[in-house]
Amino acid sequence: MKKISIVIPAYNEEGNVAIVHEKIKKVFSGLNDYDFEIIFVNDGSRDNTQQKLEELSQKYDEVRFIEFSRNFGHQPAVKAGMDNAHGNAVISMDGDLQHPPELIPKMIEKWEEGYDIVFTIRTYPKQISWFKRKTSDFFYKILSSLSDVNLTKGGGSDFRLMDANAVEVMRNFKEDDLFLRGLTSWMGFKQIGIDFTAHERIVGQSSYNLKKMLTFAFTGITAFSVKPLYIAAYLGFLFSGLSIIGYGAYVIHSFIAHTEISGWASLIMTIVFFGGLQLIILGIIGIYLGKIFKQSKERPNYIIRNKNF
Repeated sequence: MKKISIVIPAYNEEGNVAIVHEKIKKVFSGLNDYDFEIIFVNDGSRDNTQQKLEELSQKYDEVRFIEFSRNFGHQPAVKAGMDNAHGNAVISMDGDLQHPPELIPKMIEKWEEGYDIVFTIRTYPKQISWFKRKTSDFFYKILSSLSDVNLTKGGGSDFRLMDANAVEVMRNFKEDDLFLRGLTSWMGFKQIGIDFTAHERIVGQSSYNLKKMLTFAFTGITAFSVKPLYIAAYLGFLFSGLSIIGYGAYVIHSFIAHTEISGWASLIMTIVFFGGLQLIILGIIGIYLGKIFKQSKERPNYIIRNKNF
């Protein structure tokens, strides 16, 4: 009997863990040829998530939990679950029930057809706001154009199935700033995507705000590409060339028209503009240097305080 490991990061999900467990258990009650385990990763929750997980693990043998020493973030939590999973395939999904467990049989079906990675392509229901849809589409466009990974529109969800061989490769990554969506695409293997419609959260509110989305975008871009450095260099050449041409034309005009070269306001604005441009370029360089600095420390992605297996 093949075993499927379900990895679920949980941050302040005390009201959802029991519900998602029940839904997954119901799904596998119809999959008689498969055994399963659910690995909840408590990412430093501040509510009673850990207490709920301990209660579930005492009632049900398939429930495992990993408790972090503090909040390390969603991506390290997913990797921790994968590092400790021993199934023939591993499915990662969120614990807020926006990733429907009912899609698991179809993912397993594609895996049995020979696909090593089955990723999901997310679509939003009609009640999701226009702003949410557009910012999500813009995120994938920018990420795909500025990085060296090609993410399908809506295909950046962490709801995916990975064969044990692909999981083993993922375990060997020692990157500090984890971007699992990009790593999964970069790894290769035989992949296929399936569509799903994101559900609403059953309990609680999402902590994934615009700031976290922007931070996540910068992480993905700088983790897989040096294109921002090239863009900074091109901008430097472009504006230097424009300034030489523009100032040269102004000098020629002054000689022909017999006027003085003046204009303190335009001079100050030019200084401010190029000063800001230099700060942007230095900031881009600083991000990459910061990544090198953090990577050189070789600190672990996460610290486990407690687990029940």
